[in-house]
Amino acid sequence: WGGKLDTDTHPEAPGIERMDIDGQADQVIPLPYLPGPTEWQLMPRIDEASSAGEVKLIDRFIKLVDELDNRVEKLRKDAITLQEKKDYLSMSMDLLRNNDLLSNLEECEREEITCYMQRVGSRLATVELNVKTVRNGAQEECLHQVNVLIDSLISSPDAMISRQRCQMFLNACEGAPEASPGTSRTPCDFTIDKKFESSLLGCTLDDQKTIKKRLNALISYLNKQTISD
Repeated sequence: WGGKLDTDTHPEAPGIERMDIDGQADQVIPLPYLPGPTEWQLMPRIDEASSAGEVKLIDRFIKLVDELDNRVEKLRKDAITLQEKKDYLSMSMDLLRNNDLLSNLEECEREEITCYMQRVGSRLATVELNVKTVRNGAQEECLHQVNVLIDSLISSPDAMISRQRCQMFLNACEGAPEASPGTSRTPCDFTIDKKFESSLLGCTLDDQKTIKKRLNALISYLNKQTISD
């Protein structure tokens, strides 16, 4: 920043904060400005002169970085939520493409729907979100295996079998419930898919949470399909 700021001759614009580290009014470091809601505008300034006897300078820096850390974590969570919404939309598109009722349409109608879905899919592809999860090679491979297994549910023409397998996958995420006498639930409701469980346990904790959310959304859809069928 090099130049000297004279606050008497160059008044600051309304709302602009500054950070005065060494207590000298002619040496200031402006903090970055972010437009938007109040909580995303300016960080608090560090003013050595105004609070020299109250809190150590290092403690004020630590407090400021702590606040930045909280905002970064919130941003990451918001981005993950958006990524999950995109994944759900993508999964919905795949389910629609594999819906066996499409075969009941006339060829021209089926082509029209297919072209429409392609346009929507292309628009969805323009949304790029990337929240990086640190994984080693083994975790990457386990996540790939889990995604392959889930994709097989989506592409299966038999909604009943997909629902049963999806429940077994979910049991691997949260533990299979104990069977009680007189229950009307199927054996699959109390069974864990060991192959899926093995791959799941090799994933990161963040990936495991995301996988569970995907499966819950998928089984909700499949339950509606099997009931209507």
